[in-house]
Amino acid sequence: MTENLWELLENLKDLEWIELSHTLTNESPFWDGIPKGAVELGTVLVNYDYIEGMPLQIQSFKFPGQFGTHIDYPKHFIENGRNSDDFHIKDTVLPLVIIDVSEQVKNNFDYELTLEDIANFEIKHGRIPKNSFVAMRTDWSKRWPDKTLLENVDYDGKEHFPGWTIETLNYLFKEREVAGIGHETLDTDSAITSAAAGDLQAERYVLAQDKFQIEMLTNLDKIPLTGALIFIAAPKISGANGLPVRAWAVVPSKHKKHK
Repeated sequence: MTENLWELLENLKDLEWIELSHTLTNESPFWDGIPKGAVELGTVLVNYDYIEGMPLQIQSFKFPGQFGTHIDYPKHFIENGRNSDDFHIKDTVLPLVIIDVSEQVKNNFDYELTLEDIANFEIKHGRIPKNSFVAMRTDWSKRWPDKTLLENVDYDGKEHFPGWTIETLNYLFKEREVAGIGHETLDTDSAITSAAAGDLQAERYVLAQDKFQIEMLTNLDKIPLTGALIFIAAPKISGANGLPVRAWAVVPSKHKKHK
């Protein structure tokens, strides 16, 4: 069995591995509701000359859970919801399905994924499998790390970026029984819908279903719509309701992009 696993690993490494997370710096954007001073990355606590004869360096990292490409656990919005302790490491290695609405978003920054988009996807690529991870491709990640471009505020001070609807999320969770969802934008909800509701109602819906989501994914344009795997890794911090993640996809090395 051990030899078979090693062989499997070698076979996986022969495939294409694609980064799905943004690189974080002290200048990376985050939600305005998070207090200033919440991010301090790479502060040197112990420098190389601190201990004579034993050069080493130790850094500290301070960040909010919802920072950069991150996972939201149910407890982020649901008081009695599950947190990081309640998810097994196997829960975040999943078949990856991508629904591409990037062309629609070019013409409408407020675009919301529709049931018709899902139906058209399944006509071309087959039924979305149970326990898969569904990501919405909008190419919004190309605006990173410019916070102004990500928020896309108009002359009236209103933000404009695409999102999910409760209707489409309900279909994916109830009819297709997916394990989680992800997107490239700051929030699950389109900006105009959340502003009208006075709440992030689509995100609240996801977490109320006892599911997780990944926000601010990148490089979805480099991955086929079906056939890839997503790996999502986060620090093992007890009680966390959200954490920055290192996420990546493993895809066939000579895949053909589906349009």
